[in-house]
Amino acid sequence: MSIVISGIRLPYEQADASALKEARRRCGLEAGQAAARVYKRSFDLRHGKLTQVFSVLLEAEPELESRVLQRCQDPNIRPKAAPAAPCPTGERRLERRPVVVGCGPAGLFAALLLAEHGYRPLLLERGGSLEERDLATDRFRQTGELDEETNIQFGEGGAGAYSDGKLTTRIHDPRCELALQKLLECGAPPETAELAKPHVGTDLLKGVVSALRRRIEALGGEVRFHCRVTGFQRNKGKLTGAETCGGLIPCQTAVLAVGHSARDLFEALAGQGFVLERKAFSVGVRAEHLQQTVDQGRYGRYAQGYGLPPAEYSLSWRKGNRACYSFCMCPGGQVVAAASQRGGVVTNGMSFHARDGRNANAALAVSVLPEDFEGADPLAGMWFQQRLEQKAFALGGGGYAAPVQRYGDLKEGRVSRAFGAVKPTYPRGTAFADLRQALPAFVIDYLLEAMPGFGKQLPGFDGADALFTGVETRTSSPVRIVRGPDFFAPGWQGLIPCGEGAGYAGGIMSAAVDGMRAAERIMEIYRPWED
Repeated sequence: MSIVISGIRLPYEQADASALKEARRRCGLEAGQAAARVYKRSFDLRHGKLTQVFSVLLEAEPELESRVLQRCQDPNIRPKAAPAAPCPTGERRLERRPVVVGCGPAGLFAALLLAEHGYRPLLLERGGSLEERDLATDRFRQTGELDEETNIQFGEGGAGAYSDGKLTTRIHDPRCELALQKLLECGAPPETAELAKPHVGTDLLKGVVSALRRRIEALGGEVRFHCRVTGFQRNKGKLTGAETCGGLIPCQTAVLAVGHSARDLFEALAGQGFVLERKAFSVGVRAEHLQQTVDQGRYGRYAQGYGLPPAEYSLSWRKGNRACYSFCMCPGGQVVAAASQRGGVVTNGMSFHARDGRNANAALAVSVLPEDFEGADPLAGMWFQQRLEQKAFALGGGGYAAPVQRYGDLKEGRVSRAFGAVKPTYPRGTAFADLRQALPAFVIDYLLEAMPGFGKQLPGFDGADALFTGVETRTSSPVRIVRGPDFFAPGWQGLIPCGEGAGYAGGIMSAAVDGMRAAERIMEIYRPWED
């Protein structure tokens, strides 16, 4: 057991040693009685003064730790959460190795946990390796030649490999710490462990992902790229095989972790009798500002000379049953061309580890609800996304150029004629257009109503030169592949829908955790696979 002392607020300039001393003081301990280290750190400007906020981890003899916890009534002094308990191994024999479909964070961590426990999983990925993805995405940026199988959405690492590599999550699951430890072991920067809002950066995350895959292979797992799953087979309600572009792969258990953009597979699953549900998601634009504007709005007089990192923001405004909010904020980043289907424009954002670009960007997204669609089609939200992407493609003039509009012009109802201080970073070119023609009226209305409030939260955010690039549609999956209390898809015993694409996660860490939970379910039932 260890003790976490949180909420230690000190002047920004003070060194870590001051935080460790304060943690011991609050616990009534001398320096020699407990080892201490910084556990998490952040900074705070909410009260007009720049402070660092620390959480410190203390480790002492168990008897002394127990006395401290009994004596201290401070809610900021608590025992560290216990690590995830080891999963018991089942007794049933596996006739075939477990299959994991999808090489994003859910699939990678499911496969890694299985591999570490001797199950030697078979990991199937429709796209290519990261080396191939880099070539394919570079070719797309430069020429507009889209590979529909290997792109920013599909391939080793999933969509998250070409993002900011943000590891922040709202879930409180001990598996988060385990996932973070695996990422650190595979090359994530050491400071990632201490940051309250950790990020890796696209440039470094790709190396981490490849290291995870190599670890799976070294432990007896197998990874097959360019192996697109097209459906499944069953007998008497039990999974018997995965249908792929290369033929049938017999299996009795599988983790389905395909990400939010596998539209062809969602359509196939609906035709095969899987229970699918609509779920809420969001659509909107990528908003770009000068990073200097965000720094000034967030840091004020501390924006220069204090060595602070590029500023981030998280904004939200709600009216009725919808919200407009920022999503996937990328300090010092760029807007990326994220299409995975021909004839559609999709935007996303990324930043490198240094976050040293001229612009900041984030999705400004508005809620889309299941009840927005008539009829019973569970894929209605998916078709809605696709139509918006096709409209954006047409407005951009083809070639995957994106429609853009200054916020001030959108507000005044006119097409922009020139850029202001903010120049676009979207790589396939842009075309001035009326974004009202790309997005539903309720989305535009919410954006325009929310912006003044966002400007109050972050001064300068609602400046006329803020640039909106359309469209952002892949915030999350519009579909949930239902799984029962036993984790299996109803009527498909042995098949576990998992991760963001199946509707059970929303980011790298939560997807990784859901992947580990899926692996644990397999391990509860079966013993490790043997030839």
